[in-house]
Amino acid sequence: MGEDGEFARQMLAGVNPVNIELLRELPISSKLDPDVYGPPESALTKEVIERDLLEMSLEEAFEEKRLFILDHHDQILPFVNKMNSLPGIKTYASRTVFYLSNAGVLRPLAIELSLPPTSSSSAGSKRVFTHGQDATTQWMWKLAKAHVWPNDASIHQIVNHLLRTHVCTEPYIIAMHRQLSVMHPIYKLLYPHMRYTLAVNAFARKNLISGGGIIEASYSPGKYAMGLSSAAYKTMWRFDMDALPADLLQRGMAVQDPCMPSGVKLVIEDYPYASDGLLIWQAIKELAEAYVEHFYCEPNSVKSDLELQAWWDEILNIGHADKRNEPWWPKLHTNEDLSSILTTMIWTTSGQHAAINFGQYPFGGCPLNRPTFMRRLIPQEGEPDYEKFKLNPEEFFLSSLPTRYQASKVMATQESVSSHSPDEEYLGKPNSSGNHWTNDEDIQNLYSKFADQLEAIEKMINLRNKDIQLQNRCGAGVPPYELLHPTSGPGVTGRGIPKSVSA
Repeated sequence: MGEDGEFARQMLAGVNPVNIELLRELPISSKLDPDVYGPPESALTKEVIERDLLEMSLEEAFEEKRLFILDHHDQILPFVNKMNSLPGIKTYASRTVFYLSNAGVLRPLAIELSLPPTSSSSAGSKRVFTHGQDATTQWMWKLAKAHVWPNDASIHQIVNHLLRTHVCTEPYIIAMHRQLSVMHPIYKLLYPHMRYTLAVNAFARKNLISGGGIIEASYSPGKYAMGLSSAAYKTMWRFDMDALPADLLQRGMAVQDPCMPSGVKLVIEDYPYASDGLLIWQAIKELAEAYVEHFYCEPNSVKSDLELQAWWDEILNIGHADKRNEPWWPKLHTNEDLSSILTTMIWTTSGQHAAINFGQYPFGGCPLNRPTFMRRLIPQEGEPDYEKFKLNPEEFFLSSLPTRYQASKVMATQESVSSHSPDEEYLGKPNSSGNHWTNDEDIQNLYSKFADQLEAIEKMINLRNKDIQLQNRCGAGVPPYELLHPTSGPGVTGRGIPKSVSA
């Protein structure tokens, strides 16, 4: 597949496949305050993108939905000057444009690396890198791709992993314990999926995200990591967008299709995270719908359940108090409302977490593949480092990466969080104490059906990983996509969906 092909493939089948989106229009423009961060227009112009389009015109590429973007610019740029003031950290805010080829695989077209205005330089900078035509520009292209990864790694770890699947789920769990009796059917449904999150989060606060902890020492935001997380919560987190179909639609990676089981059709058919994820999502949705219908069979029974309403009220008004007045919060009036909310919660703590957690070591264990920070900016002509770069570009490239000690620290952490314990409880499998909390045969049959669906999904994933038409998960040197394979053995396996956040 080549370096560029693997770089692009990981946007769809890597450890952070949740940020790539359809490029809907040009010019690309920032939403940040231009008085603070400079002109909003991106340097990735029509001419830049059109230059490397070989199979069709730019207009045709837009019409056929062939252009995609990984855009970390607006989330990262407000922190770049702070990050670059930290010892040993040099970073940019990045945008990367991809093209979906006739072969059905992505390839990167251009990368924009931006620096904001500083007190010493009022302009800032926006540099564009494309495929090299000679040795110098080829090495520049390698460096540009390497600088994309710290942005992606930081957003992945601090926003998508920590914020979305760990922190934002805490209010659901705390409210569940406060407001729902342990005999309440919704407590019984949710508890296995929320069993370990609080303990894991307590450990993370003490050892991973604490001041001077591993995250601050290992990712480019450094001591500003929690600031980045807080800003993301304020500007982008929405409960309704934690639903997989809604997220795919929002990013333009799917279109509505009532003929599909999940109601959406993927824009890129070979999108392993999304295609496998929708199978898991649909199985969870069917379980939640049938479960709710069983216990709430009378009209208005959801609305009249005082414990349930108190649970939802606490989530909105206490747990997520800063967001309490947002119009996107779903109501909790009907069976459909309840099953939709439960599906989103269970997906987030099981499938979503598995997809962005258990591949951390397989993809990030080698810093050459996915560095979490860089130590040098890319030099320009006339700068002292430019001559050093031209004299020995490989040495310059390696000196830009984390040191051996820094890389080893990241590797050890990622290995730890990517590991399954021997007693891990997987989605669709009985709890350690069995599913014997009820003698209700209908409910036991629901769980049996769910288990059968998960087994069928495993077989489907195995078949997809052997399909040579699916080049993002099958081919010479291409690892199979197994992060949403429901079961796993212990250790670092790159597969398995635990019921609850467990790492």
